[in-house]
Amino acid sequence: MSRVFAFRDSWEVPAVPADVHGVLVDLERYPSWWPEVLAVASLGPDDARVLCRSALPYTLDLVLHAVNRSPGVLEVAVSGDLVGSVRYDLSPVPGGTRLDFAQEVRVAGLLGLASYVAGPLMRWNHDRMMRGCRQGLAARLAG
Repeated sequence: MSRVFAFRDSWEVPAVPADVHGVLVDLERYPSWWPEVLAVASLGPDDARVLCRSALPYTLDLVLHAVNRSPGVLEVAVSGDLVGSVRYDLSPVPGGTRLDFAQEVRVAGLLGLASYVAGPLMRWNHDRMMRGCRQGLAARLAG
């Protein structure tokens, strides 16, 4: 069994888009500023293996493949425990950058089956993970 989850969020950080892009494209340094990203291993110039865990006692094992790294867009294809895509659109705003986040992933196997009962809990877990991203990214960009 599988289930699709779609997430959208927007927030602003007090840094220029080029600086935000530089931090987001540097996957191997995510564990230094995003608490829920436990480890990142490069698998080549366009691919990385990422282990992440939020509040629930489950570590996601993901492989990310760079699809677009243009100055205003960062997009990756996701495989592993989740299958789908993640995208950040970066736009300049007064005082910094607006990030528009979009994720659409399919969850399969036992995790997919559990998602039919625990869907709200999984969404809460994702919200916690993204809160860590927002806070960590702002702190990283601040210095």
